[in-house]
Amino acid sequence: MPKQPDRINLLGLSPSGLETFFESIGEKRFRATQVLKWLHQQGASSFDEMTNISKSLRQKLAEVADIREPEVVLEKISTDGTRKWVIRMDGGSSIEMVLIPEGSRKTLCVSSQVGCALDCSFCSTGKQGFNRNLSAAEIIGQLRVAIRSFGPFDPKDERRVTNVVFMGMGEPLLNFDNVVAATELMMDDNAYGLSKRRVTISTAGVVPAIDKLAGLSDVSLAVSIHAPNDALRDQLVPVNRRYPLKELIASCNNYLKHLNDKRVITVEYTLMEGVNDQPEHATQLLKVLRKMPSKLNLIPFNPFPNSGYNKPSADAIARFKQIIVNGGIITTVRKTRGDDVDAACGQLVGQVEDRTRRSQKYLSVLQLDASDETLTHAGEG
Repeated sequence: MPKQPDRINLLGLSPSGLETFFESIGEKRFRATQVLKWLHQQGASSFDEMTNISKSLRQKLAEVADIREPEVVLEKISTDGTRKWVIRMDGGSSIEMVLIPEGSRKTLCVSSQVGCALDCSFCSTGKQGFNRNLSAAEIIGQLRVAIRSFGPFDPKDERRVTNVVFMGMGEPLLNFDNVVAATELMMDDNAYGLSKRRVTISTAGVVPAIDKLAGLSDVSLAVSIHAPNDALRDQLVPVNRRYPLKELIASCNNYLKHLNDKRVITVEYTLMEGVNDQPEHATQLLKVLRKMPSKLNLIPFNPFPNSGYNKPSADAIARFKQIIVNGGIITTVRKTRGDDVDAACGQLVGQVEDRTRRSQKYLSVLQLDASDETLTHAGEG
């Protein structure tokens, strides 16, 4: 018996993709708008719920397509109101996402990959290695899960999710097509209707993808720099060896030129004690920031076991910030949120079936370090 083709998950189709889908099954393009609203404004989980569509079309859709949300394995709520979900994906691996409340603002931090293909030295996600890209449906599924967690589905209720940032697990621009399709849905008026200023793609600096994004999308852009010079950034953010700061800044400026409104690049900078938090680092960073319209988001390092890095003192953070502010750059220090449920920045790990074997190598190093420490203490005795 010939294998039946897999049914397409309609959750991941952009508005234009949904129109193409309906044409491919011999239906009119206007059906796309009807179904789009059912999926993303009404939160329909089955075609039977789509009452303004004929029964014959609903049956037809059930034969060639489906509506699949990812499986929620665990939900934790922090004492500060931060919510973290562990979500199992096809293949058995799991990802994590976080919702951060701040007054009337509720920011959903979504993942774009299972694990991360990059290996930033201070990020626990990167130590898990990499398995695969998430589909657009799996990305949108995270948004649906978060909205539904507050009660009956209502994406227009801004008490639920007001902002979406691609700052969870993975490098979004290495999953370009699926991430762009997901952002289209997030910003479409017939879907979630989020403002382009409220959907942010965060990248470690994949320059060709930033260039490709220019003119194709108008989402907000955040860049994780973490170091004020190439020598240090090569160590902390390995992608810099391929796309150094000068190329990255030029690419960001080019992206801003394609936007028809006055916006800036959000620069993410994780402060680590004795590594990149000294006054000379702040002075160097200020020179970098002045080369493009930007605002700075300082992130005190969130420790995780055996990271090798420490959080700077409050005085060091304040001193660093003041140097940048005195230079005329808008600067904020991100509060640590959800730390008691391991939901803080850089702490998302999930359960990754690692194709890179990076996690295995990392664990081997930790075991060697532990053995050395045991021998040292034994010698002291």
